[in-house]
Amino acid sequence: MPKQSVSGSNSFKSEHAIQNEIQIALSKHKCSVFRANVGKIRLPDGRFFSTGLPSGFPDLFGFRWTDGKIFFIEVKNAKGRLRPDQIVFHKMLQRHGIIHGVARSVEDALMIVDGEQIGYGY
Repeated sequence: MPKQSVSGSNSFKSEHAIQNEIQIALSKHKCSVFRANVGKIRLPDGRFFSTGLPSGFPDLFGFRWTDGKIFFIEVKNAKGRLRPDQIVFHKMLQRHGIIHGVARSVEDALMIVDGEQIGYGY
């Protein structure tokens, strides 16, 4: 039987849908959470504009209200795989002992944040 998350099976959910569920759950869990909008767009003159966040920056980041500890969460669906630049960013966070991990469900995200996981799922 497939693993069930708090919000149901993630087998067919998009990463975006899982990300939204995680944001809502963490917001109700005494955390402030922010979505890292990343990407590039072509400007009318043909140049590209980049958001400015480092390559591999996780999808979500925030802090716990209880103690102000920061966390980073990379959201993946059941089949999602990490890119090399995401692994490089993870290694930097791990070297500094920062709470972070890969969440494929709300359960994973809560475990990362509450359990102060460093590198869960990488």
